[in-house]
Amino acid sequence: MKGMAGMSKGVMVGGAMMTPDKDIVDNAVGSSEHTTLVAAVKAAGLVETLKSAGPFTVFAPTNAAFDKLPAGTVNSLVTPEMKPTLTKILTYHVVPGRLMAADLKDGQVLTTVQGETLTVMKKGNSVMLKDAKGGMSTVTIANVVSSNGITHVIDTVLMPAN
Repeated sequence: MKGMAGMSKGVMVGGAMMTPDKDIVDNAVGSSEHTTLVAAVKAAGLVETLKSAGPFTVFAPTNAAFDKLPAGTVNSLVTPEMKPTLTKILTYHVVPGRLMAADLKDGQVLTTVQGETLTVMKKGNSVMLKDAKGGMSTVTIANVVSSNGITHVIDTVLMPAN
């Protein structure tokens, strides 16, 4: 163990250890709770982007978050015809830079890779994000460190205005 206790070990997500030596995609692939997100990232052709140097901050919806969408939404989003829409939704979950939960301030506006904004809302230790349509998502696991950024697991898919 080097440095602070726990820093080099990683974080458990979806039954897998997320470690700082792996990139965002390689860590996400190991999580049983992020199979829908990984499939969507592949369908949108964003694997190479999210494996690049970044750094990126990714708000990663769980399978349960995708399950909250209307029935059939995910299946239609991963079709080739819907790739532009899927790409918009996924890039709306990515913010340039390396933002740990402690870096996020109540009321802070984050500009996503997609171009629209998310608003940070903090209450006590809980961090929530308000999307362009007024929807709310809560960070359930914060500060998953990867070699090219930070992932925060969220419980609801964020939706851009367009």
